[in-house]
Amino acid sequence: MIDLFIDFYLKSNGVTLFVLALLALYFLVLNWIFLYRYFSLNNWITKESNSLEALLLGASEVAPNAYLSHFIKTVSKLSKEVLDLGMYASTKEATKGLAFLSVVASTTPFIGLFGTVVSILDTFKHIGGASGTMSVIAAGVSDALIATAAGIFVAIFAYTYHQILKRKAFELTSLIRMQSDVVLAKMNSGS
Repeated sequence: MIDLFIDFYLKSNGVTLFVLALLALYFLVLNWIFLYRYFSLNNWITKESNSLEALLLGASEVAPNAYLSHFIKTVSKLSKEVLDLGMYASTKEATKGLAFLSVVASTTPFIGLFGTVVSILDTFKHIGGASGTMSVIAAGVSDALIATAAGIFVAIFAYTYHQILKRKAFELTSLIRMQSDVVLAKMNSGS
């Protein structure tokens, strides 16, 4: 197996190797972003869920560790606008990292394709200088397609992670919106 990697490294174009290294770096970064954001969002969702549950069971205000409590404490008169501001701020905070995942998901197939095209051009250049057979062409093209496969591989994970985190962010902002609605209802009813 090691011999296979060494052989690939020796036969590959420098651009292709750079593309593969870049895709590997993207893959590491997107996994780190996903894991960090996934666990932090889950923790945040738990806090907001507990706060909403307490409000629904009769608590007079949101829990002190709930996101809206920071906005409620800063004003003398609570209003819908203040709660909406908290909602917008929580949406911004909850969706951090999604733009990067989206960019990675949409660009990595093209980065991989670039590496493949450069590698295929290099293969044809070497064939033009020597008597090339179909087996030489097939070997060069199959090695070149590794970059495209790597780009698609990274894109699949980036897109999947993006969708999972987007759903978590929606769940979180829905919980905060429900808390806001309960607080406003209690305020309007005078309780």
